[in-house]
Amino acid sequence: MDDDAYIELRLADFGARLKTLRDRRDWTLEELSERSGLSKAFLSRLEAGDRQPSIAAVLTLARVFAVPVGSMFESPAPQDCCVVVRGSELSTRSSNGLTYGLLSNASRFANLQPMKLTVSRNRQGDEQYQHDGEEWVYVLGGRLRITVAGQNHELEPGDAAHFDSRQPHRLTALGNEDAELILVACPLPETSAHVPSLPARVRQRRAIG
Repeated sequence: MDDDAYIELRLADFGARLKTLRDRRDWTLEELSERSGLSKAFLSRLEAGDRQPSIAAVLTLARVFAVPVGSMFESPAPQDCCVVVRGSELSTRSSNGLTYGLLSNASRFANLQPMKLTVSRNRQGDEQYQHDGEEWVYVLGGRLRITVAGQNHELEPGDAAHFDSRQPHRLTALGNEDAELILVACPLPETSAHVPSLPARVRQRRAIG
């Protein structure tokens, strides 16, 4: 998950929360538009997670719903104990040589973030990424090299790897075909565990790379 994927998860949380607040009041998008002064189209895109809200929009919506600003980013109360994602309904996004499809609803379960991931054989660059938490990958097809803390690990179909994603890491497809993976990210709170100083080429940001 690169920055775009992480932003998508957070926007999904905000959009789900916004829809929950609107549904609780039995308001249509038109009614919310009238009360907030924000366009119906803009509100619809916010709920779908396709648009990033401005600070002004968040403040306005919090005022309209009479809730604390921070609560606008809380996940809605669970409705189902099981979330099913049909393969035929899986939507994908591409960025930085990675194509990913979320395999769960980020607004329902927050601890695990499973996704189907394709690492392009033509992926460019050598940037490494890091973020708080852990990652687990399982190779479905192709060959994959995982670089973690400067060490390379080559995986074949059926192989799995589990690593500390606070360490600089990168996923690279080997050979002449894309690598197909199942990846599960598990965000964790910051800890006092020591992470060695990083070279300048390592991006210190939330990303799966």
